[in-house]
Amino acid sequence: MKIRVVKNPELVAKIREALKKTGGHCPCKAEFTEDTRCPCKDFRENGIPGETCYCGLYEMLEDDE
Repeated sequence: MKIRVVKNPELVAKIREALKKTGGHCPCKAEFTEDTRCPCKDFRENGIPGETCYCGLYEMLEDDE
């Protein structure tokens, strides 16, 4: 699977600003561990093509996209 940043510049800017405040950890997670480094482990390992991660910054693609 491939992961890419969504095509919404306003959302991307907002989430990237939040990532600066959390040291690169998903701003939607309650605790900051290696598993919550953006994109979080849950999304990297369990993301489904066509869906976005919890905070909406990344989307999962099929390998041929």
